[in-house]
Amino acid sequence: MTTRLLIIEDDDALNQMLQLHFEEQGFLVEGTDRCAEGLDRIRASAYDLLLLDQQLPDGKGIDLLHSIGEESLNQSVIMMTGQHDLELAIEAIKLGAADFIHKPVKLGELQHVVERVLENQRLSREVKALQSSDVEPKAHQDLIGRGEAMLQVSKEIALSAGSNATVLITGESGTGKEVVARLIHTHSGVAGPFVAINCAAIVDTLLESELFGHEKGAFTGASERKQGKFELAQDGTLFLDEIGELAPPLQAKLLRVLQEQTFERVGGSQQIRSSARIIAATHRDLFAEAAAGRFREDLTYRLKVISIHLPPLRERLEDIPLLTEALVARIARKIHKPAAQLTDATLAALKGYDWPGNVRELENLLTQALVHARGNVLTPDLLLFRQQGSTGSPPTTSGSGTTPVERTLDEVEAEHIQRVLDHTGGHKGNSCEILGISRPALDRKIKKYDLTLP
Repeated sequence: MTTRLLIIEDDDALNQMLQLHFEEQGFLVEGTDRCAEGLDRIRASAYDLLLLDQQLPDGKGIDLLHSIGEESLNQSVIMMTGQHDLELAIEAIKLGAADFIHKPVKLGELQHVVERVLENQRLSREVKALQSSDVEPKAHQDLIGRGEAMLQVSKEIALSAGSNATVLITGESGTGKEVVARLIHTHSGVAGPFVAINCAAIVDTLLESELFGHEKGAFTGASERKQGKFELAQDGTLFLDEIGELAPPLQAKLLRVLQEQTFERVGGSQQIRSSARIIAATHRDLFAEAAAGRFREDLTYRLKVISIHLPPLRERLEDIPLLTEALVARIARKIHKPAAQLTDATLAALKGYDWPGNVRELENLLTQALVHARGNVLTPDLLLFRQQGSTGSPPTTSGSGTTPVERTLDEVEAEHIQRVLDHTGGHKGNSCEILGISRPALDRKIKKYDLTLP
């Protein structure tokens, strides 16, 4: 069967080039440069595929995409735009676009996308013969980053949000796995809350109670019934961070919940149904952990129905200016200071660093710099990891004579917390607000690092 393709693109040269290319592939191709004419053609006759530009003389492609959905025209669309706009990519896919590519258009890449969309159409028709499709909910939220890597992540977020399948987010510590989990939840449009728990931050004996709750008298100190995270996340999303650290007994219990959607509180026998969607995250390779006998392989398969990998910051340095701008604004609000501007030398220093702690380390470094800034400009000398600049001055060193890059994350964290304590005059409440941690967590870190209060 001949594939019918409609191209809506106001760049005449690009429109003609695309028409010629796909005609050579055996497609029946038509072209226009207006939203209104394109909509009229779709209303009159269905196309197998639509290539749609975002910026058109009589409107925006995203608005036409919305109209296609509103009128239930059942049209497969590939959006094209010159903007590296992750928010637009998410919105387009949520409105029903099959994919999203940016200009300049690479014919090989476009051909691959078109073939994949057409194959998915064929499979979708087979599925629809057995069941009706759900209407995808709409959501709207920013994702920081405009590079190729984060554009791909944004696509995965949008596609994941359209189902209730379990998602496994992988990536190094500090890459923003919880941010992605929250975006999936937001774009899913579910009625329940987003509930997060770090499986590595709670001892095993307490983690079971935190996850599943407990009955009164279940153990010493259990003076009343407590709901666990699974109950609190009903009809919402339960985010299990650092899932690779889960102890074997809890792995078995989690597997049962995923299989049967039921669980019991600790010390109880009542079957409680779970309606929470599970999103898990880890910096480990769970299949490698399973091969080593540290993680259940069957649980790994249950968790990795959909997989999203977050690239480390060192692999997307082009996002640092945008990330820095957003982080500085957020930090400034938190510590009640005006947002500062970064000099070109400061940005160059940030781009020249390897970022073993990823975005979390960047946020901590910028917090430290803003706390010590005396004006509205952040200069390289305010950075904890000062880079060698054009003046040829060597990197700063710690008291031990080692460069900051050679220090451990514990040493960096200890120094940063001490500086914040000094800045607040030892006020733990203000220090917790700046650091973004709880009072008990701050007390533990003060004891762990033997810090002093002014």
